[in-house]
Amino acid sequence: MGATLLGLAIVIAALVIRTAVTEMRDPGGGRRQWLFLRDRRALGVGAAVAFALALVGWQSAGALALPWAFLAGVLVAFTVGGRPPAG
Repeated sequence: MGATLLGLAIVIAALVIRTAVTEMRDPGGGRRQWLFLRDRRALGVGAAVAFALALVGWQSAGALALPWAFLAGVLVAFTVGGRPPAG
């Protein structure tokens, strides 16, 4: 369980660092990256993917699969709700 949470923490830290670097290069760019959290379509697709992966993962790995299913859902929502860069 510890290794799973450590891996998840590393992935989340990488996303936070990516947002911080984007914000430093282009003020407001980090905020624009996270606009997908207000997009209903993106959140719906991400939730559906997270739910499906959680069901499949629960059968094979138990509770260890749930954080990864959630992260996959967030990444899918980010991809679906992505907007072209400003400028």
